[in-house]
Amino acid sequence: MTAEIRHRVIPANGIEMHLAEAGDGPLVLMCHGWPELWYSWRHQLMALAEAGFHAVAPDMRGFGQTSAPDDVGAYTILHNVGDMVALVAALGEKQAIIVGHDWGAPVAWTAAMMRPDLFPAVVAMSVPHRPRSAAAPLQTLKDAGLGNYYWIYFQKPGVAEAEFERDPAVTLRKRRGSAPSARYNETACSGERHSSGPMTAPVAVRRETAAAIAAQGSALPNGASLPAAKATPALRKAPPR
Repeated sequence: MTAEIRHRVIPANGIEMHLAEAGDGPLVLMCHGWPELWYSWRHQLMALAEAGFHAVAPDMRGFGQTSAPDDVGAYTILHNVGDMVALVAALGEKQAIIVGHDWGAPVAWTAAMMRPDLFPAVVAMSVPHRPRSAAAPLQTLKDAGLGNYYWIYFQKPGVAEAEFERDPAVTLRKRRGSAPSARYNETACSGERHSSGPMTAPVAVRRETAAAIAAQGSALPNGASLPAAKATPALRKAPPR
């Protein structure tokens, strides 16, 4: 029988966490990156379920249908790891294999280091383990001449949001890497500040922005659909100063 992806929202670590899951068996938690959703794991959910695992892909804190606290300080690595610890308990399990991609990888690494009793195995994709540096990350970037890097650009609340929301359709098309029209080069999403090329930095897109795209009739990949938008604060998650 072909596995099916199920959805539900459960309380965990003081927030409401939306998750997609498939299959039964040993638990596998998959932490997506930024700016992504559970949807990034849709193929892996099915494959793991068919291999005999209970695969779970939550919308991480501040993303999708999971709660988005107003306080920027509520998005630390400890909060994210705490969410994964609480999720294991909420699912009635004692252990889980934890997988992370992009910004989800540090969550996976840190979860395995802090709670090896809960996470005996870790898979990190695209981001290797990096021990904490003695120098502040943002200052290190500035000292290296990377004062326009997206970590720094995203520090002032409202600036990136205003740019990306100026034309949500262009923002999402550029993030997906397919924007054949002339609108691709509009100043609103030109990416001129990034020396390595247009829009090389991750894009913070709120659910209401994505829903605006759907309202315009812009197709999402593989027939994906979006839930109705709700008023949630923009995510301004950045590395510690």
